[in-house]
Amino acid sequence: MAEKKQIQKRAFYDVEAPLTATKIQLYGSSAEALDGKVITLDLTRSLRGKSLELKMRVRFDGKKLLAEPVRLTLMGSYIRRAIRKGTDYVEDSFSVNCKDGLLLVKPYLITRHKVHRALRRALRVAARKFLTGHCTTRNIKELFGELMANKIQKELSLKLKKIYPLALCEIRWFEVVGKQG
Repeated sequence: MAEKKQIQKRAFYDVEAPLTATKIQLYGSSAEALDGKVITLDLTRSLRGKSLELKMRVRFDGKKLLAEPVRLTLMGSYIRRAIRKGTDYVEDSFSVNCKDGLLLVKPYLITRHKVHRALRRALRVAARKFLTGHCTTRNIKELFGELMANKIQKELSLKLKKIYPLALCEIRWFEVVGKQG
C-alpha cells in the first residue's frame, strides 16, 4: 500500500522590520521554516523617488520573526538619470569596522563639471576618511537608519563641498559582510 504524504498547512506570518514602516508578511509552513529567508524591499515610494533597495534577512527568535538589514543598494537607473554630460564621477569601495560588524561601503559622487584627477582623488580620500570615522562609532542598525534618512549623505556632502561642490553625493552600496558578537 502506498503511504499518504503529510501535507503541511501553510499560512501568512508577520515579520517585524524596525527600520521600515512597511508591513511584511511571509507565506510559509511555519515560522521556523522562514528563518534565514531574505526579503527585498523597494523603498522608492517611501523615499520620494530615491531608488533604494533594502535586503533584509529574517530571523526567528523563538516568539516572533524579525528582519535584520543586510544590504542597501542604490539602483543603477537612478544613477544613470543623475549623471549628465560634462560631469565626472568618483567611485570607491572599502571595508570598514563598526561597533558590531564589518561593512562594505561604496560611495558614489558626481561633480558639477569635469575636474582633474588630483581633485577626484582628494574627494575619494576625504570621503573614505569621513565614512570610516563615522562608522566606527555606531552600530549596524543606527547606520542603516541614518542612510535611509539621508543623514550620512548630507554630512558627507557638506564636508566634501569644501573641496569641490558636488551634484550628487550618495552611498551606492552598503552591505554587512561580517558580524561580531
